[in-house]
Amino acid sequence: MIRVAIVGSGGIAGTCHIPALRGESRRARIVAAVDVDEDRAKAFAAEHDIPAAYTSLTDMLDKERPDLVHICTPPFTHTAQVVECLEAGAWVWCEKPLCLSLAEFDAIAAAEGAAGPYSSVVFQHRFGSGAHHLRSLMAEGVLGRPLVALCETSWYRPPAYYEVPWRGTWASEGGGPTMGHGIHQMDMMLSILGEWEEIRAMAGRLDRDVETEDVSMAMVRFSSGAMASVVNSVLSPREQSYLRFDFAQATVELRHLYGYANADWSSTSQAWNPPQDVPSSHAAQLGELLDAFERGERPPVSGVEARRTMELVTGLYASALTGAPVLRAELTPDSPFYHRLNGGLSL
Repeated sequence: MIRVAIVGSGGIAGTCHIPALRGESRRARIVAAVDVDEDRAKAFAAEHDIPAAYTSLTDMLDKERPDLVHICTPPFTHTAQVVECLEAGAWVWCEKPLCLSLAEFDAIAAAEGAAGPYSSVVFQHRFGSGAHHLRSLMAEGVLGRPLVALCETSWYRPPAYYEVPWRGTWASEGGGPTMGHGIHQMDMMLSILGEWEEIRAMAGRLDRDVETEDVSMAMVRFSSGAMASVVNSVLSPREQSYLRFDFAQATVELRHLYGYANADWSSTSQAWNPPQDVPSSHAAQLGELLDAFERGERPPVSGVEARRTMELVTGLYASALTGAPVLRAELTPDSPFYHRLNGGLSL
């Protein structure tokens, strides 16, 4: 039985992580919950029948020795918590963003072992049956080579959303909708189109009282030659998440908001017929993570896969803040954007 601990008792822990773990009860058991607020930790543990509640991650790791830790805390706490869990021998599944810079990502990677423990980030949109089917058709060459893509995260967050102290700042959230919202769709795009090479972007603070952007737009060139247009917004009253992939022989589209099923996909290809209907969800990703744990293999959306998404976010900010195109190869420790997503600059 895989022993699991949950760190952070906010909304995402109860609405997404608990149901996903309950669905895996035959092989995973929640042994502890951690929250800096003792009353919240105890209430969360009582509500979900978790045997132990802690206010200290260090104490929990020492006493419970979990195999897997779910990190559901604010972004600025992730790196230190993930590293501590890895150094204690536990695998980690962390809510996005995994960290706030490529420098922090590399610090996490350095704490992993050659054969584990590993860290993985929550990017559940990769794991629905529609995404798996699309990648299978690409591998079989049915659709032809990818040419054009659209990646849109048009969401709405009212001013009150940013009253939470850690939101809307470079130091605590890491970025605006590029980092905190659109990263899901961009990760999904990368899982389809693969390696990227160049990005040209703009970002602006148009309406929200924040330090970061509330809108960003970008053009991306991939190693295959394919090109994509990307929009990230928290100013869009009619919310939509949209992905479109134009291949040489077919178009595939996905329209949804915070998660999808097969009905949300469409295609001009007669080959489009997912054999299963598995919605994108924490449960879908957790199942594959636990499979990897049992095999002792690196889980999906980990290592170089997870870094590629962080590199794209970094490149977008670097281009938007400097007004120049950015090559992926330029995002080295010599770049100020490697250490901070805004590179020390202001919008």
